[in-house]
Amino acid sequence: MFKIAVCDDEKYFLNYIKGILTDYRNEKGVSYEIDMFGSGKEIVALGTGIERYKIVFLDINMNGLDGIITAQKIREINKDIFLVFITAFVKYSLEGYKVDATRYILKDNETLCSCVYECMDAVFEKMNYKVFWKDFDFTGGHKKIPLDRILYIESRLHKLEFHVVQEAFDQYAMYGTLNNLERELAGTGFLRIHQSYLVNMKHIAIICRYRAILDDGSVLEIPRARYRFAEETFCAYKGEI
Repeated sequence: MFKIAVCDDEKYFLNYIKGILTDYRNEKGVSYEIDMFGSGKEIVALGTGIERYKIVFLDINMNGLDGIITAQKIREINKDIFLVFITAFVKYSLEGYKVDATRYILKDNETLCSCVYECMDAVFEKMNYKVFWKDFDFTGGHKKIPLDRILYIESRLHKLEFHVVQEAFDQYAMYGTLNNLERELAGTGFLRIHQSYLVNMKHIAIICRYRAILDDGSVLEIPRARYRFAEETFCAYKGEI
């Protein structure tokens, strides 16, 4: 799961943009985290830590470090982050071009949401990011969910429990075997690390010391007999993306 940063010294717009990005995430079935920063100085203070973000939304007119200077400092660290300027003024387009801004969006309540959606669509197209949905017959009823949102699936007492990002997952359970589900999900980025765990490799932060650590902090044990296969498969996956 990747991260998005939103940087604005106006709390209203900081929360408003986060809300738009949250709605987009839920509608499109994509998976990312959103961090908020109240100043350019705050985000620049991360140093090389800024590289954890794939996309940064920047207000231009901020006190202290404005968005242009903040963007320049970000570019000194990373040339590949998608920078998106959001501002109430139209006079900074040339500066945005100089730092290779992906979009320049006006703080207009009538168009802001649609412009952010269009921007995110364009970024995901450039990233070649595809979302795959699948129908499941859960005990709580039939539901279609995006595979990206599944952290891992756990086999427990003849049921399969789905741990899903940012959703209550008590309703996501179904009868079946992990062996059958593993075959159904073959080729979609899921890795069997344990007799009881089928894990989405998009959400594995690291595999080490017979454990898989997920990006939500979950720690899953890997038995010795499966460890080498799990480690090699995950390394091959990381090399492909």
